[in-house]
Amino acid sequence: MYVRDAKNREEVWLLDNIEAMGLDGTAFRSRDYVVVVDETSGDKAGFGRVRIHKPEDAPEICELTSIGVVESWRGQGVGAHVIERLIDKASDDGFERVYALVGVPEYLAQFGFEHIDTDELPSDLRHRLDTKRETIEPDAMPMVLDIGSFEVPPHLRERFKEAGPHDVAGESDEDADEMAEEFGIDPDEATYKYDTGR
Repeated sequence: MYVRDAKNREEVWLLDNIEAMGLDGTAFRSRDYVVVVDETSGDKAGFGRVRIHKPEDAPEICELTSIGVVESWRGQGVGAHVIERLIDKASDDGFERVYALVGVPEYLAQFGFEHIDTDELPSDLRHRLDTKRETIEPDAMPMVLDIGSFEVPPHLRERFKEAGPHDVAGESDEDADEMAEEFGIDPDEATYKYDTGR
């Protein structure tokens, strides 16, 4: 597994996943994203974005947004490595702090992000927060991270080393048998999925 900058040809994949996950696609530009790729299969496992805001009368602001992990890759440290790469990009661009407007603050807290009051946000992000709450994430909360305090928990690093897709859509034979019984079908006797008794 590795994390790299997104390529222009991945725009459709990114947009499809942003929509499917209900993430923020505002002012989409594929070049702002990073993507996690499995080097063996070439499958993409996750993504995230650095969005730079350029107020007319204030310093530039860095926001981490649209962080998503494909369902079959969740729980394996993929999101942590997306965030780490985004932090590296922000640091390379000269930012000392980054913001995020998220509905799951506990997730970012494990990396050193802290909740801040809305009135502590730069004005551009206050407007973004209002819009985000009205459109896609009613529980969005403002968070901030001083880049120097960023840390990936060791257990997430370990999971990432062994990451692989797991089946989320398939059902086990046991699940299928239980469903058959719910419809009055004896799975040991039925010769068809829906035995009509003929």
